[in-house]
Amino acid sequence: MRILLRPALGLLMVTSLAACNLDQLPPPGQYSTVSGHILDRGTNQPVAGAIVTIDTVLTATTDASGAFSIDKVPAGTVDYTVTADGYTLVSATANAQPGKVFTLDVAMERAASAP
Repeated sequence: MRILLRPALGLLMVTSLAACNLDQLPPPGQYSTVSGHILDRGTNQPVAGAIVTIDTVLTATTDASGAFSIDKVPAGTVDYTVTADGYTLVSATANAQPGKVFTLDVAMERAASAP
């Protein structure tokens, strides 16, 4: 039984690796790092716990100083959103250069209070 299990595991490993299509990933020099700070527009204070999303899949949460960083962002045009409790959603597009750090500083507006 043990003799039959090894080839089966080997075949499973080869099949799993073949299913990973690394051809669609950009080369390492084609990535950028996106980092910055999220601030309250009215008070200029950091917004801790804001969620920054790049291209709907890469995310980071700001720390107590409002800072965040996202590595391995495919270079080129990126869509981003920033959400935080009590603030209006921010959504825009930017251009990240390959091999460089793109600084994304966002000032968020407080959401209008419900009556």
